[in-house]
Amino acid sequence: MANIEAWHNRDNRYTLAAQDQLGVLTSTRAVVLQSTHVRINPEHIERFCAQWQQGTALPGGSQALDEIPWDVEHHFFDGGLRTVNWMLLLDALNFCFWAEKQQPRWTIEYKGQTLNGYWAEAAALTRAVEEGLPLWDAAYLCALDAKTLAHIFRGSQQIPLFEQRLHNAHEVGQVLQQHFQGNFSQAIEQAQGSAPRLAQLLASYFPSFNDITMYRGREVRFLKRAQICVSDLYSAFHGQSWGAFSDLEQLTAFADYKVPQVLRHFHILEYSASLAQHVDAQELLPTGSEEEVEIRAATIWACELIQRRMRTLGHNVTPAEVDQRLWLIGQDAEQMQPYHRTRTIFY
Repeated sequence: MANIEAWHNRDNRYTLAAQDQLGVLTSTRAVVLQSTHVRINPEHIERFCAQWQQGTALPGGSQALDEIPWDVEHHFFDGGLRTVNWMLLLDALNFCFWAEKQQPRWTIEYKGQTLNGYWAEAAALTRAVEEGLPLWDAAYLCALDAKTLAHIFRGSQQIPLFEQRLHNAHEVGQVLQQHFQGNFSQAIEQAQGSAPRLAQLLASYFPSFNDITMYRGREVRFLKRAQICVSDLYSAFHGQSWGAFSDLEQLTAFADYKVPQVLRHFHILEYSASLAQHVDAQELLPTGSEEEVEIRAATIWACELIQRRMRTLGHNVTPAEVDQRLWLIGQDAEQMQPYHRTRTIFY
């Protein structure tokens, strides 16, 4: 009963957990409390959680409360060090797949499927391994040229932000060689089983993972791809071996463009009239703008509040699991309003 009373107490709603090693909740809380463009609606969090608990028709067939299994069809996995390095590359290149307004999306053909977005990226990197390209090798990544990367991501058209992806692939190879003897497993070992510690190592050593911005003169930390890389390791290795983390619940949601789209669909996020007009017209929001930072910060806290409410209802889910379920719902988004568009390497 105490947990339920705490949930309904507005003063307690945005309290911080005892530990916030990454500073994500702390810094985004300050944004949410000052936000002028985005509001979190707690009544609709209640409604969403009740639907989730009851298993009533959440879109995308994602109403079940059991753990979502790791996809083995589109991800390379050999259970060893090659997989660890491959997954680092996967998440170093995991950003910004959307097309310009009224333009077709980048797609690939893989095993009889037409894929786009993240699934196309994962499948393209898996296809490259199947074709004999050693994408786990740090020296190979350092020397990767544009022609080879274009072949890896060959599809209906060039993948968005191609040059930035080539830069990030080089960065992965260079940092692995300079600091970890070519093996991301050494960074995992340094983290000593701590999920936030590994995410912080990623942000510290790999500039392209250092997802930090400013809002009204204050630093705001998101660390989207650093956190999702840790979560992916946990999922792929089923919490064992290179995915053994004892404190995964200390990760937050992964603030991107699909999850806020779903939260807005369920009226959990509400946009100001001017912001809604920009988003619905598919107009670019500048990276680091107040509107963009407020959307991402509200996404973090909406998932945190959903997780807290689900716990009062007896379901021990993590913010990352909430995020994953929302993201899967967002893969069936034909009836949803558009997502916000920001050209960035961070999501």
